[in-house]
Amino acid sequence: MAAKKADKKSDDKKVQKTEVSIENIVASTVLAEKLDLTAVALALEGAEYEPEQFPGLVYRLKSEKTAILLFRSGKANCTGAKTIESVQTTIKTVSKKLEDAGMAGIIKKPVITVQNIVAVYDLKSDLNLNAIAITLGLERVEYEPEQFPGLVYRVAVPKVVMLLFGSGKVVCTGAKQEADIITGVETLKKELRAAGLLRTRVEKSDK
Repeated sequence: MAAKKADKKSDDKKVQKTEVSIENIVASTVLAEKLDLTAVALALEGAEYEPEQFPGLVYRLKSEKTAILLFRSGKANCTGAKTIESVQTTIKTVSKKLEDAGMAGIIKKPVITVQNIVAVYDLKSDLNLNAIAITLGLERVEYEPEQFPGLVYRVAVPKVVMLLFGSGKVVCTGAKQEADIITGVETLKKELRAAGLLRTRVEKSDK
């Protein structure tokens, strides 16, 4: 029993050490039943609204380095955030600005739904993408180097997509929470190690 507990603690530490860099979080919400975007454009200084080109209004928050897209339906999409807290701050700030401007029907506490998290991870190993494509199987892999230099690897559980590059860099997309990204990365590393396709650069230099 003690050995099993020790193994579990060791596994937990491995997961904790999997540090991913979140590059973008896309989240959606509803700020009101409907929005008069012409009025919103006047209320939000610096807002971009050109209905002839795009039906939504774009408003950027310099403090958070985020952007929010507002639509007449009252729906909104937040992009550019690197933390959930930043998403919450962006939506809360815009909601308050609209309310302060006298917009009717602004929802006090809008529900936020994360749609996609994009993150980057470094495997610290050069990858042979041709070998990976053959080993991991065509049902989960897409690799056409003539069209795109990366290999697309689909993880079944959780449903995330990994873009692998020969440098060892991995871009993960499709996750709804950071834990999904970490699980996806660990699954990928486990499969590559089992196939003998993942060796750290340190190990190579020692040889």
